[in-house]
Amino acid sequence: CTQWSWDLGNILHTLVFKGCVKVEHIRQRDYFTDENRVLKKDPQQDYHLEYAMENSTHTILAFSRELHTCDTNDKSITESTVRIIWAYHHKDMGEAGQNYHGSNRGSKSLRLLNPEKAEISSASLPYFDLTNKDVPIPDKDTTYWCQMFKIPVRHEKHHVTKVEPLIQKGHENLVHHILLYQCSSNLNDSVLDYGHECYHPNMPDSFLMCETVIFAWAIGGEGFTYPPHVGLSIGTAGDPQFVLMEVHYDNPSYIEGLIDNSGLRLIYTPVLRQYDAGVIEAGLWVSLFHNIPPGMPEFVSEGHCTLECLEEALGAERPGGIHVFAVLLHAHLAGRAIRMRHFRNGEEQKLLAYDDEFDFNFQEFQYLKEERTILPGDNLITECHYSTVDRIRMTWGGLSTRNEMCLSYLLYYPRINLTRCASIPDIMEQLQFIGVKEIYRPVRTWPFIIKSPKQYKNLSFMDAMNKFKWSRSEGLSYNELVLKLPVNVRCSKTDNAEWSIQGMTALPPEIERPYKTEPVICSSSSCLCCSILLTLLFVVHVTARTIGNMRPFV
Repeated sequence: CTQWSWDLGNILHTLVFKGCVKVEHIRQRDYFTDENRVLKKDPQQDYHLEYAMENSTHTILAFSRELHTCDTNDKSITESTVRIIWAYHHKDMGEAGQNYHGSNRGSKSLRLLNPEKAEISSASLPYFDLTNKDVPIPDKDTTYWCQMFKIPVRHEKHHVTKVEPLIQKGHENLVHHILLYQCSSNLNDSVLDYGHECYHPNMPDSFLMCETVIFAWAIGGEGFTYPPHVGLSIGTAGDPQFVLMEVHYDNPSYIEGLIDNSGLRLIYTPVLRQYDAGVIEAGLWVSLFHNIPPGMPEFVSEGHCTLECLEEALGAERPGGIHVFAVLLHAHLAGRAIRMRHFRNGEEQKLLAYDDEFDFNFQEFQYLKEERTILPGDNLITECHYSTVDRIRMTWGGLSTRNEMCLSYLLYYPRINLTRCASIPDIMEQLQFIGVKEIYRPVRTWPFIIKSPKQYKNLSFMDAMNKFKWSRSEGLSYNELVLKLPVNVRCSKTDNAEWSIQGMTALPPEIERPYKTEPVICSSSSCLCCSILLTLLFVVHVTARTIGNMRPFV
C-alpha cells in the first residue's frame, strides 16, 4: 500500500504498513527524526495503531498514544497548539529506508485537546450573512476595513447559536481577523450607505459609536457553537440593532487588484436559551505605550483586568459573578505564548486559558473544559511572551501584524454592562529607563517630543527608544521594570460609557501564593493501567490524478 509519516509538534513519526484493510497485516513502527531529517526507529514504541483501512481512493488510520510518554523523542501533548506535519509516498518503505515524499506533504495547526461541543443540527435554522461587498484591498501590508450592518431580526428575542466565518476562496491568508461590534442604539439607516477604512481620519463619525465587541474570529479558526444553555441575544431593544464588522486584511506582499467579499454567518433560533452571552476584551490596550526591544529571545508583556474594574462592574451588576466558557487569545507575529492568569484574594488560580505554542496563523476560541467563575475583586492578567531576535528596531503596540497586541476575548454569561477590562503601562517611567528627563509640554504632537537630555532632544519618544543601544541584558532589565509599573485602568461599558474607575492608576497584584502546577505523570507503552490516551483519526483521499497534480508544500 503506502508509507505514511506524521509529526506531532515537530517530532516526526512514521507508520509503515503492508497489506490493506486488516489491522493484523499491518507493520507498525514508531520513528523520530533528527536535525538532518533522517528517520530513526524509536527504542520506545509509544504509538499504537487502532484501526486501518485503504481502498483505491482513501487511506484511513486511527492511532493512539499517551499524552505524556516520558520519551525524549516524543513531545507532550497539552492544551496548546500542536503543529501536525504529514507526508506520504505511494510505495512502501524498502530495505534502504524511507522514500522521499516529494510534494506529497502538508501541515496544519490543531488544538488536539480542545473539548468538542455537541453539535446541534443547524441545517433547518434561519441565518443571516454579514459580508463585505467587493471591497478593494490596497497594495499595503495592513488594512482594517469597517462596514456597518443592520441586524435583520427585530421586535422579538432570538438567540444566535453559531457563528461561521465566510472567507472568500483563495483569501484564507489575506483575512487575518474579523471583529463584530455592537453600535449605539441612537444610529439610523443612514449609516448603512458604505464601508470605509477603519481608524482613518476620514472615516464616518458613526464608526466611533461602535466599541462593544460581541464576537471575534481570527485566522485558522473555524465556526463557533455556543453551549446549549447560552446564546447571543438579538431582536430586543437592549440587543444590537446596528453592528460594525471590522476585517483585518494582511497583505505583506503588496498584491494589487484584490477584491474581497468575506464576512460572517450568524445562525439563530426562536427557541430561547437560559442565558445571554457577553464578551469582555481584556489585556493590553493597543497603543504605542506597549513596546518590545529588538533582539530579545523572550520578552513578557502583561495586560491587567484589574480588581478595581471587576469590583465595580461585577459588584454593581452581578455580585455572584459571571461564568466564562470560552477564550480567544490574540497576538501578532512576534507572539510565542499567551496565558490568561486568574487571581483571587492574592492567590493564583489555575490558568483560565493558555497556548504555549502560539501560532499567528491559527487563532480560535478555546472551549474551557469547565466553566470558570469570575467574582468581584478578582484579577485577570493576559500574559504574552514574544521573540524579537530577528528584529533590529523596537516593536510597538499597534494594528499592523508587524506591530503587536496582547489581548484575550472572554465569552461568558450572563451578559453584564462590561465590554473592556484592560490597562496601559506608564510611558514616562519607561522613557526614564533610557535616560529621558523631560518632554515638551503641553503635548501638541503624537508621538510627543523629548526636550532633554541632549542626545534625544527634539526626537519623538519612538525615535529615542530606537536610538537607544539595546542589548539583551538591557532588555531583561527593562522587562523587569515594565512588569512592575503602575497601569492606567480601562473599564468600559456599552455605548461608549465608562465605569468610574476608568483612567485611574492601579498597581499590578501582589501574588502571595502563586499557582503550583500539578506534576506531569508520564506513561510508557508498558503501562497497562494508564487511561489518558489521545486517539487520532487520519484520513487521506488520494487518487492517481491527485498525486500527479499536487503542488509542493511551502
